[in-house]
Amino acid sequence: MNRKRIPLSWLQLTREKTRLAVALAGIAFADILMFMQIGFRDALYYSNVRLHSSLQGDIVLINKQSNAVLAMKPFSQRRLYKSLELPSVQSVHPIYLDYSIWKNPYTGLTRSILVFGINPETNIFNLAGVPENLDKLKLPDAVLFDRSSRPEYGPIAKNFEQGQSISAEVRRRRINVVGLFTLGASFGADGNLVTSDVNFLRLFPLRRQGLIDIGLIRLKPGVNPNTAVQELRSYLPDDINVLTKQEFIDFERHYWASSTAIGFIFTLGTIMGFIVGTVIVYQILYTEVADHLSEYATLKAIGYTQKYLLGVILQEALLLACLGYLPGWVFAMVLYQTARQATLLPVFMSYDRAITVLILTMIMCFVSGSIAVRKLRSADPADIF
Repeated sequence: MNRKRIPLSWLQLTREKTRLAVALAGIAFADILMFMQIGFRDALYYSNVRLHSSLQGDIVLINKQSNAVLAMKPFSQRRLYKSLELPSVQSVHPIYLDYSIWKNPYTGLTRSILVFGINPETNIFNLAGVPENLDKLKLPDAVLFDRSSRPEYGPIAKNFEQGQSISAEVRRRRINVVGLFTLGASFGADGNLVTSDVNFLRLFPLRRQGLIDIGLIRLKPGVNPNTAVQELRSYLPDDINVLTKQEFIDFERHYWASSTAIGFIFTLGTIMGFIVGTVIVYQILYTEVADHLSEYATLKAIGYTQKYLLGVILQEALLLACLGYLPGWVFAMVLYQTARQATLLPVFMSYDRAITVLILTMIMCFVSGSIAVRKLRSADPADIF
């Protein structure tokens, strides 16, 4: 191979194999840290809005004092039925929700579970397992169990699919699992149940009938949801928050991003990963420049400009970014799968996230290279002659 065609930046990096390996390991570590923090943050947002995304409606009504699904305040369903007076509204659907205590029928251990109460006459959830089991919810004390719930609730889904009859205790009341559906665990709930509104009130006898948590509105075909929202906001009392479905999703996402410490921690972790990678790459490139300072001075003496030398260092930074990113991406994929199996949270690699971390890695390395290149100013040709 003709070494004259090999870029100087590559020759500089590969001259010290151990130093190159350390640099790539440091960049990969920083990338893994950013991948994991962003991955957990996105899993936080996605898992907590799966319910919102599954609603088969156009407009959502909630109490203005509600902050998120885990902190809902009930309101009178008369507010919901009042919206039927508007010509743009086709149908309305009340939803009850509350947390209760599930007693594992196999171990006796208890765990909090989220319970949804709906009218079984109409399907309002775009969730696998709900439509085909709605008629079963009309039976007394019948519930659907979320097959994606954490294993601490017991092997409910496995045993049910094997044909076993499943009974459990919720709020000291015996309930029967008559079907399975799929929603998934979130940061707010490890497991979920769907039942009828009548059964819900049996499980929560202190809840007054007619005090609902979410009101779902379906509009007539062709009606603009944004226009209907404005009409409802003017028509309904001020104690009701009227949201489009997307606004309801954004409402929940904003709560986890700004009103809890979790979103801030994951963002801070991403920033720390970026800073750690910047420091590591800077140390490597600074040492590289310092060790070859006399060579750079010689290049200056024979006519190479400061701009050329800057280009060499930035090329090294780009090479480090690309080479260090690849193992970081591979290890992140492995860790995503491990985290997904351990937590049942939707921790997946996405195209946008892969590109985002790659861009952050390049910026990280270019910033480090730009800082390290200042050492070249001390490479004075007069010092070597």
